[in-house]
Amino acid sequence: MTRHVLVVDHEPQLLRALAVSLTAQSYAVATAPDGTSALRLAAGKPPDAVIVDIDLSDADGTDVITDLRSWSSVPVVALSARAAPADVVEVLDAGADDYVAKPFAMEELLARLRAVLRRTDCGGGPRTVAVGDYAVDLAAYTVVGDSGRGDPVHLTPTEWRLLATLLRNPGRLVTGHQLLRDIWGPGHDEKSNYLRINISGLRHKLEPDPAHPRYLITEPRVGYRFEPSGDKAR
Repeated sequence: MTRHVLVVDHEPQLLRALAVSLTAQSYAVATAPDGTSALRLAAGKPPDAVIVDIDLSDADGTDVITDLRSWSSVPVVALSARAAPADVVEVLDAGADDYVAKPFAMEELLARLRAVLRRTDCGGGPRTVAVGDYAVDLAAYTVVGDSGRGDPVHLTPTEWRLLATLLRNPGRLVTGHQLLRDIWGPGHDEKSNYLRINISGLRHKLEPDPAHPRYLITEPRVGYRFEPSGDKAR
């Protein structure tokens, strides 16, 4: 299945080079020279991944990522000539899945793109997953009652990424360390409180009895798993 990638960069030559390289790897590519057009393109036809330069002509790329994250959990790879640790942390905290410092080898960028797609791609699994009385559409980023009635359930960008990871691994234990690295990035391996807070939020929104979860299960001191049947292992 062809993956659609949106590339955002203010340098015309690099934008063309990225488009050529990605097309050669069988990606369908859309390009944008600035943040405004990038967000418009992403909203009009949601891509499978976004590659965005942090140093754009009309906006800071970090703000573009933050805006994108307010409504989408699409994988994002950030590019920047700013490689100080504080800059990397800021970009990852804004919601980027990975960070590549300029100048970079095209092979490295392609490898990182493949990695974020593997972590978040739902192409190999169902588009819609039932969680109790709710239907979670992993491609459209919506949660509604399985009857289709009622108001959609609002999830934060972080809750979306956490839920999507668990739902794409049904019945499988996902370690806390893996979730922290994949969702919050390097340097957050010990921030287990981040997971507890967001899992609690998801349970209050999706579980029939948040105090006794049936679908989003904690494996003490190890991690979490999604139990599709709702039959918690004893």
